[in-house]
Amino acid sequence: MAKRNIIPIFIPHYGCPNDCVFCNQRKITGMSTDISNSDVEDTILEYLSYFKRKDNVEVAFYGGSFTAIPLEEQSEFLKVAHSYKEKGLVKYIRLSTRPDAIDDRILENLKKYGVDIIELGVQSLDPEVLILSNRGHNASCVYEAANLIKSYGFKLGLQQMVGLPGDTLEKSLYTAREFVKLKPYCVRIYPTLVIKETALCKNLEKGSYKALELEDSIKYVADIINIYYRHDINVIRVGLQPTDNINYGGDIVAGAFHPAYRQLVESYYFKNALINYFVDSNNIADEITLLAKGKNISNISGQGSEIKKEIINKLGIDKLNLRQKDLSDFEVEILSKKDEVIDVRNYYR
Repeated sequence: MAKRNIIPIFIPHYGCPNDCVFCNQRKITGMSTDISNSDVEDTILEYLSYFKRKDNVEVAFYGGSFTAIPLEEQSEFLKVAHSYKEKGLVKYIRLSTRPDAIDDRILENLKKYGVDIIELGVQSLDPEVLILSNRGHNASCVYEAANLIKSYGFKLGLQQMVGLPGDTLEKSLYTAREFVKLKPYCVRIYPTLVIKETALCKNLEKGSYKALELEDSIKYVADIINIYYRHDINVIRVGLQPTDNINYGGDIVAGAFHPAYRQLVESYYFKNALINYFVDSNNIADEITLLAKGKNISNISGQGSEIKKEIINKLGIDKLNLRQKDLSDFEVEILSKKDEVIDVRNYYR
């Protein structure tokens, strides 16, 4: 699948009916709440001028709760994006919103303006976590909104957060399993970060909230993505995109942040699966060669070759060679005492 060129339109906190404990959209996006039709058009034109290829362009409305904005304003923003879709310069329109801001009238309007993908910021399906996070909705409306979105023919995206107040690994795994039942087109996973000027930051200072540490969260999230990978659900993002604010020395007070967070998670995932394979199969030689697609060779090597070194030490072998080969996302070809191609999803535990 050709990589999409994304045109991000940020509408931070605009239309959102309440403040979740973790949320400060202005800090996350570095944007104010003011946005106009001309801002939308200027952003589209700016990004189109950057893109060499214009055959796979997506306009994405991020932040806030798009469908909680007055319908007339939704229409004004969407008219601009839709006009470029009609010209053939934009292929997809995506937006993010709250589960309790979806109904037939809203979806009929989104259909009118050519929206393709609707992502719901669900975060958790555990009732206690929803209450402690001040989400302002219950779990049942998530199922209702998701099913209604799909009934209109939109592609459904679901967003999950881990490490929220009251959350546990088992609760997050439950949310992931329930997401699978909703059969989404895609999923995003975010570890909870404590941002300045949020209720969660105050709770951290009072000692009533403890943030997930980076290493713990990596194992936590690897267990969760394993559920999605086993059900062939596309995980399009793991961890927040670094920005001037969301970065070291920025507005993060605590939480599992790393600029290459997804690679850390997937390196752990591949390491776990490969070690389990070798232990289970006893297919261990003094020198082993692993072949995989390019991004997975990076994952197996890890930052500073740390994962590669861990595998060598754990298996007690002399040498581990890594080679790139055109294989599928989860295939690794193993050249050892016996040669075979495995699917790492079958060995992650």
